[in-house]
Amino acid sequence: MSETPSNTLQYRFDGPEEAPVLILGPSLGTTWHMWDRQIPELTKQWRIFRFDLPGHGGAPAYPGGSVTELAARLLATLDAVGVQRFGYAGCALGGAIGAELALRHPERLASLALIAASPRFGTADEFRQRGVIVRTNGLDPIARTSPDRWFTAGFAAAQPAITEWAVQMVRTTDPGCYIAACEALASFDVRSELGRIGVPTLVLVGSDDQVTGPAEARTLVAGIPDARLAVVPGASHLVPVEQPAAVTDLLVRHFSTAWQPAYDSATGQVAIPAAPVKPALTVVPPQAGPVAAIAPAAVQPEAMGRPDPYDAGLKVRREVLGDAHVDRALAQADEFSGDFQEFITRYAWGEIWDRPGLDRRSRSCVTLTALVAGGHLDELAFHTRAALRNGLTPDEIKEVLLQAAVYCGVPAANSAFRVAQQVIREETTPEG
Repeated sequence: MSETPSNTLQYRFDGPEEAPVLILGPSLGTTWHMWDRQIPELTKQWRIFRFDLPGHGGAPAYPGGSVTELAARLLATLDAVGVQRFGYAGCALGGAIGAELALRHPERLASLALIAASPRFGTADEFRQRGVIVRTNGLDPIARTSPDRWFTAGFAAAQPAITEWAVQMVRTTDPGCYIAACEALASFDVRSELGRIGVPTLVLVGSDDQVTGPAEARTLVAGIPDARLAVVPGASHLVPVEQPAAVTDLLVRHFSTAWQPAYDSATGQVAIPAAPVKPALTVVPPQAGPVAAIAPAAVQPEAMGRPDPYDAGLKVRREVLGDAHVDRALAQADEFSGDFQEFITRYAWGEIWDRPGLDRRSRSCVTLTALVAGGHLDELAFHTRAALRNGLTPDEIKEVLLQAAVYCGVPAANSAFRVAQQVIREETTPEG
């Protein structure tokens, strides 16, 4: 704990003093306690630094009206305690602070995770209207509706104690600081700057998040050069609270394997070690065990001066189909089938799926139709999962299959509906 001047933030440390520092940033209306269930596992490898936003969790009520100002206060706090370089994971407003750090202070950041985040949070009018509500009625209306925004209905019904905790957490926030934080989100927009985020980035989102959902996550992944997507089924906006085990596993995996070397001020360069195997993170079942190990990518020479598309293909293949599927396919490859796995990674995924002419939603529509026409039901199953991951809704997948029924035949579509229905149930039904 700390005494907090106006230019710094209330904070706490957990974990061994000699370990590298990993910062966990909170969402608007929450406190550092939203990360409590991640702490036991994360402190095995990192010294965890958590902070409260101004006026949250009993922190002094010095309002911060912009994400830039909140990031500056965080850096001032870190300077005061001697932390220069760190990894950072932030949820929603905490994620906006992380993006700000990556853009304005890249020399401080080793790795980044953006959770339930967006390059722009709704519209300025939405957040300013929320400020009007708080000025007029206090925080009680916002507090009472927070569980609807933060959790799936099944989780809220099954966990009344956590739901009440969430309500009280908002209710006890300083109204002026809450309004200022709304102003910070209203003015935040880094859509045009995402390409300058240079650290390895995990973008993590709950499948049922109606505040900053998978569409916003895909925008981040498309814009950040070294980004991976993780979609956690059965979770809404406050995914670290609703699905703590899955989030913890993803954070451990990301920060264990994607920690950028320090910037050397003497040479002006970053030391580049031998490249580690990069994880491509995707849909993780709720309360899952440790994520499966990733098979190393084959390294191929460039041919005729053209960059080898294998690595790009493996990245796209993992993002579209998921680690579990790709790891299984690569692990099963032997001397007989290995060349085929290399072939489809390089040409299907590196040459075709990575072309800019169609977005991935469109490519999923084409692929589903082609698989129905060919009667390839095994591949239809995992490409239905891929379509959900690429942003198609269940209703849109239904429309694709109805269209296919006209041109590919009713028997083929009947089988396709049966396969797709089962996959959609598995992927979209929250656990009670």
